[in-house]
Amino acid sequence: MNQPKNHALFAGSTPLHTPPADAEATGEFVTRHGCRFYVIRQVDRMAPFFMTVVSPGDHWMFIGSNGGLTTGRQNSQSALFPYYTVDKVMDGAPYTGPLTRMLVEHNGRRQLWAPFAAAYQGVYAVERNLYKSVTCDTVIFEEVNCDLGLTFSYTWSFSDRFGLVRSCHLSNQGEATRVNLLDGVQNLLPHGVGPDGQNLFSNLQDAYKRSEYRTDAGLAVFALSSRLTDKADPSEALRATTAWADGLAHPAVLLSARQVDTFARRERLETEPEICGDRCAFLLQDVVDLPARGQHAWRMVFELNQDHTAVADLAARLIGDRANLLRDLEADLRDTAGRMEHLIAQVDGLQAGGVESTSAHHFANVLFNTMRGGLYADGYRLGRDDVLRYLKVMNREVYAAQRATLESLPEHLTLDELKAAAQRTGSRDLQRLGRQYLPLTFSRRHGDPSRPWNQFSINIRNPDGSRRLDYQGNWRDIFQNWEALNLSYPEFFENSISVFLNLITADGYNPYRVSRDGAEWEKPEPHNIWSNIGYWGDHQIIYLLKLLEWSEVFQPETLAHLLDTPAFSHAQVPYLIKPYEALLADPFDSIVFDTELEARILERTQRLGADGRLLMGPDGQVFHSSLVEKLLILLLVKLSNYVPGAGIWMNTQRPEWNDANNALVGRGASVVTLGYLRRFAAFLLRLLPTGPRASFAPAATLADFLEQPDSVLLRHDPAPASRQDKARRAVMDELGRAGGAYRAAYYEKGLSLERRPITRERLATFLRRSLDWMDEGLRANRREDGLYHAYNSLVIGPEETGITYLKEMLEGQVSILSSGVLTGEEATQLLAALRQSALYRADQQSYILYPNLPPPGFLHKNTIPPERLAGAPLLGQLLARGDRRLVSRDQTGAVHFQGDLRNRTDVLTALRQIADAGQPVHEQARDQVVNLFEEVFDHARYTGRSGTFFAYEGLGSVYWHMVTKLMLAVQEIYFDALDKGADGRLLQALADHYYGIRAGLGFNKTPARYGAFPTDPYSHTPWGKGAQQPGMTGQVKEEILTRMGELGIRIRAGNLHFEPRLLREDEWLAAPSTFSTVDANGTRRTWPLAAGMLAFTFCQVPVLYDRSGPPRIDIHFADGTQESRAGRSCGPELTRAILCRDGRVVSLHVYPGP
Repeated sequence: MNQPKNHALFAGSTPLHTPPADAEATGEFVTRHGCRFYVIRQVDRMAPFFMTVVSPGDHWMFIGSNGGLTTGRQNSQSALFPYYTVDKVMDGAPYTGPLTRMLVEHNGRRQLWAPFAAAYQGVYAVERNLYKSVTCDTVIFEEVNCDLGLTFSYTWSFSDRFGLVRSCHLSNQGEATRVNLLDGVQNLLPHGVGPDGQNLFSNLQDAYKRSEYRTDAGLAVFALSSRLTDKADPSEALRATTAWADGLAHPAVLLSARQVDTFARRERLETEPEICGDRCAFLLQDVVDLPARGQHAWRMVFELNQDHTAVADLAARLIGDRANLLRDLEADLRDTAGRMEHLIAQVDGLQAGGVESTSAHHFANVLFNTMRGGLYADGYRLGRDDVLRYLKVMNREVYAAQRATLESLPEHLTLDELKAAAQRTGSRDLQRLGRQYLPLTFSRRHGDPSRPWNQFSINIRNPDGSRRLDYQGNWRDIFQNWEALNLSYPEFFENSISVFLNLITADGYNPYRVSRDGAEWEKPEPHNIWSNIGYWGDHQIIYLLKLLEWSEVFQPETLAHLLDTPAFSHAQVPYLIKPYEALLADPFDSIVFDTELEARILERTQRLGADGRLLMGPDGQVFHSSLVEKLLILLLVKLSNYVPGAGIWMNTQRPEWNDANNALVGRGASVVTLGYLRRFAAFLLRLLPTGPRASFAPAATLADFLEQPDSVLLRHDPAPASRQDKARRAVMDELGRAGGAYRAAYYEKGLSLERRPITRERLATFLRRSLDWMDEGLRANRREDGLYHAYNSLVIGPEETGITYLKEMLEGQVSILSSGVLTGEEATQLLAALRQSALYRADQQSYILYPNLPPPGFLHKNTIPPERLAGAPLLGQLLARGDRRLVSRDQTGAVHFQGDLRNRTDVLTALRQIADAGQPVHEQARDQVVNLFEEVFDHARYTGRSGTFFAYEGLGSVYWHMVTKLMLAVQEIYFDALDKGADGRLLQALADHYYGIRAGLGFNKTPARYGAFPTDPYSHTPWGKGAQQPGMTGQVKEEILTRMGELGIRIRAGNLHFEPRLLREDEWLAAPSTFSTVDANGTRRTWPLAAGMLAFTFCQVPVLYDRSGPPRIDIHFADGTQESRAGRSCGPELTRAILCRDGRVVSLHVYPGP
């Protein structure tokens, strides 16, 4: 066969256009339609990636760079296109969503062009570009056909009033031409087709679909003939999806894809007035004459959940009021787009400086943080009606008792006015509820097609269309987002802390989810492989501590007042942690789900309201505790699980931050949480002297609990206990039994009403002693390579507890850096070692969670070494008899465990079956087989999913949240060193490490290297792939905090300072520019910026940095007056005005000096 002499590729006789092998996509910022976009040019040279497009309303959209998408309103039950997992959404691009075909008259021929169709790639010389607005609410797909001289683009955008809008644009760069086009969408859904029905019954669901077209109105209506059911009762489907279009003169309208394949062979398709029993489509066919350099535009509008009245009203406007309808649509598109900036302006998402990617990335971080945490509907201005609704849902008895007082409140009131009104009633419950009230909106759980286990819902409207305030989230997620959110609304830190503490249980843990309506917990689902019950071990410490630290910074007097005030409740979750001896016997099965207790809680909730999920006292009322009590419970519970030299024992059936370390549960010990607990204890030690009293009066149950661990730590020496197995076990047992005794007393009788005084100095002594033990434990976990262990595996024997050290993990380095135990010099040594370690991933200039050391592949595992087989004689006996229930021998003589065995439980089950069949299985033989199984698969070092999968938190993945946690930890050390007067050499070294970590973040990369829009946050980057899981990741919170530090916004003792010591030279504008802001009244203002300036907002006050003068602050007040102050500090009074958002300060012109 003759070989081709060149590398040209042909499809039949047609040569295909193929880009050079080294061609890469490129990116830049551009202005389009008056808005700033980031464009990825030649996006098809990248692997397809997934992204989130956001609406300021209740629309949602998840879309691939290949055009595959799912979108809708409020939640996945109301989708325009099927809500599948990300792989199916991306794979569905050819048959779901946009479809465009064109027959173009060109050079005397009629040529078929299918923009964006993968099947036609290479037929023409094309450039495919993808634009995403900096505000993340608009995406544009563009294909430039260089051969035909045509450019086609379509835009997805949102209209709050009218729905989802797809705007199309066809432009001609050449001579006049005629285009016969077919354009629209396919596989759209009628109302009532949810994800479960679509995934399980999609073909059956199709049989119920009915699509109708009203020719007079140009309106397509897609509905189910009835809801899917197998019951005898009727199940009417009385809502529909609608579609209409504008811009094409005489289109044929297709309601299905039946005629698509005939388009290239026919001049004119037939309008389909009705289609039954088939997938829905809205496709338009028309002929467009394009003059030279001419263009043509059209659009389609889709709306969901429409009842008969809404459909009739829309049809009437399309027939009799079309011109005004189109004007209203244009106006609402502009309004909806503008509202995004208004929303994010409230939470300080607007910035301007010398690096546009930094400002754009900050906007995206703030947006996605807000999507999960929510934003305050009217700032500090509360609505009485919503307060009353909230109180009635939480506690009907309190509402009824205080109704007269509540209804006498003004229609609008401030946060302080609500607290004062509650205080005047003397009702402890009303004070608690007022203190935890959060007027949040826009919040949703971080669900999307790449996280299908999380179900989101954007609840911003009530059924009558009125505004609804709501929040919802998994525990750690929502509280970490509130940390960043409250930097713009510091007065709400106390309320966020109150929600946290009020829902912590009296045995020291938190429920799984939190919402405006209170706590939720998981229930046992034995047949669901993705379900479990239990408590995450770290959630109660670090996420609370960050809120407490910020509260101390902004409102130092608040926490001091609450130290001995019985202001907090306890959630009651129907989980009972087993006694200590039971934990030793089986640490993997440590929690009992108490169905009777749950029934009582639910009955109480039905009667009382959401407060029914709280712990009640003997009088049947909500039991209240002070801040000291709540913090002591958390500290003591963790200390009762302290294993010296190993960490905090993970014995509550759930892992910690890294869900994928799920196999550490039971035998794992967390150095990570030990580090955070050390910081927690140090904070509490600093907090105690700020209180007004020299002693506290905790519940006697808690006072007894305190005495026992304190006695243990006093009687033992931390050094040998951290390094010797027997000494370790002695301390572990005493601490564990103390925790078990406290739980037993609490589970039997609740918390005691009796109070027992404890002096402040007594508590301080205990805290200092605890810190000594924790410091010793942390330093005992320093590795020879200069890193620190993150988690250890416990080897629990009859009288000793040994330690198996696991591989290094990034999480451990972040914790030790955050703990406060290291000096600045030690921190730089650790960071240098980290950069040289197996955790560094050079291609991404960043860090993976653990070394990329995959376990043996299928062909190289599950072979029992002959010498080890001899140590389990029972297996030899089974082989001799041909019994394959445990092992089998292959033709080479190698012996393998049976293929259905998954873990030691399965092995034990098989051994019982063998014994039941008459084969003696003695205890020693059983242990030999089980131990051999564990050794062959190295289960002692098995950490769970983290060591067996290759994305998410798996092997080789850069998990961006942990990278940014590392960055924040380094920044904290930098500022601590600065405040302590460290020399310039150390400060520069820390700054270099900080920016070395920051350089690896996506917004510093090209699209080709990042694998997505660089300005967007993503969860992780697997080995060999681009960024995955867009949007709502914990990374955004950390980066908001670090950006605040970079800008030098620092608050000390309630005094605002501007000290941009970490800010880089390129952040300052090189040329004049402008900065657009939106104030608290919704008024937009533009500020001129000269070269050498930059701008941002803090608590929605514009701050303009200027390097042209010595340090001073020029303050512009709302009454038109100005004031200039020397230095970089605002002073307490001005700081208070800014933090309270009282409207007195219009802007700050800050000259930070050199």
